[in-house]
Amino acid sequence: MKNLLLSTKSFLPETSYIILRFFTGVMMCYYHGWSKLISDSERWEQLGNSLTQWIGFDALNVPLGFMAAFSESIGALFIAFGFMTRPAALLLGFTMLVASSKKLSETGIEGSEMPLLFLMLSFVIYLKGSGRLSLDRLLFKK
Repeated sequence: MKNLLLSTKSFLPETSYIILRFFTGVMMCYYHGWSKLISDSERWEQLGNSLTQWIGFDALNVPLGFMAAFSESIGALFIAFGFMTRPAALLLGFTMLVASSKKLSETGIEGSEMPLLFLMLSFVIYLKGSGRLSLDRLLFKK
């Protein structure tokens, strides 16, 4: 009984982390990313407009909008399964930083809780990496 308890101490944190990583990725992809990825370039232009208003390069609307849609869909699935986790979390975190800034300036803190939540989750996932139960560990033996 004592050995079982000791073995679960090291297993529980990793299990809770995979649950956090998996549901963050799946929820982001399903509720926010997939519809943006399969839409047309007009939608990508609208998404990219948030960032290009700040930097002043209107020609980058569509590519930056596609990158936001990619990070919220394919990048989120990478996070969920632990494949290239840190780069995907960095990309998603940057996307959520832009979304949070836009929401904060438009609606204040009331309407920006979701992007802020995903920003913090992306930050935690970036810091922790893929963990032991991941495709990164399986494929790259990290």
